[in-house]
Amino acid sequence: MTLSPAGVQAVLDAKAKPPGALGRLDALAVRVATVQGTPRPDLDPARVVVFAGDHGVASDGVSAYPASVTAAMVQTIASGGAAVSVLARSCGATVEAVDVGVDADLSGLSGVVHAKVARGTENLTRGAAMTEAQRDAARQAGESAARRAAANGVRTLVPGEVGIGNTTASAAVLAALLGWAPAEAVGRGTGVDDAGLARKEEAVRAGLAHVPAGAGPLDVLRHVGGFEIAAMAGAFSVAPALELVAVVDGFVATAAAAIAVRNDPNVSEHLIAGHVSAEAAHRRALTTLDLEPVIDLGMRLGEGTGGVLSLPVLRAACAVLREMATLDEVLALASSSS
Repeated sequence: MTLSPAGVQAVLDAKAKPPGALGRLDALAVRVATVQGTPRPDLDPARVVVFAGDHGVASDGVSAYPASVTAAMVQTIASGGAAVSVLARSCGATVEAVDVGVDADLSGLSGVVHAKVARGTENLTRGAAMTEAQRDAARQAGESAARRAAANGVRTLVPGEVGIGNTTASAAVLAALLGWAPAEAVGRGTGVDDAGLARKEEAVRAGLAHVPAGAGPLDVLRHVGGFEIAAMAGAFSVAPALELVAVVDGFVATAAAAIAVRNDPNVSEHLIAGHVSAEAAHRRALTTLDLEPVIDLGMRLGEGTGGVLSLPVLRAACAVLREMATLDEVLALASSSS
């Protein structure tokens, strides 16, 4: 069913409230209803898919944590003990973990989708992070995860990630796509000190030097991205065909969303920014994508945590559209009671 934003807004304006009195809840309800093509939108079931991959650039000291943490976090997600696991349970969403490029043998780990392209990317400061075939395989892993979710009845997808070094890769992706200087794109990520921040900026500068002038979004991804970024971009890219609401999490997910939107502008209509992170350039990146975050809690964890925390607000917006009485109904009740 095709439903225009203006048509949904007309339904909202007929509710028992002054037009616009619920602020951004109206806009959120309009977005979900338009994506789903129904004036009775429903977010559920909702799923967080956490894509995991390692980065060669981590060896340059761009993170406060060692690369081995990526594999440990996948194991923690699989066991249900990670932050995203806890928050998803609290917010009524399921979690799927996908190994798309962890630098460890996780083949015997249950509770994980095994779609490994390689054991981490190459170091983006020394050349392309991945080959075209690797990039395409990682994107396919993301597309498959989204299709798997849709086949299971999922209506709302929250792509998340884990990968030591991935805020450096994401900063390079956004700098290349948006024409930013390295200093404008780089933030503290996991909490690096000033020296670590300088190393990140230098890594982004070195990576950008290898990106050909005028490179398209998929070529940018190949040169300075990561396997989990590619997978998220793939998941976002198929959201329109699957009629999925796609919630954008933090800085890394936003870099993936920017790739997907630059490659296919139609993707933007299916995106909702779950939150704005404390990473310095995140709000600016969201503005470039014309996305306004649902919440701002000063978070900077990734994993899909900010995205999943936006779900209760989005559910409330949908409930208003489905369940709230109209002004005509209230006036009729008042007339019958007088």
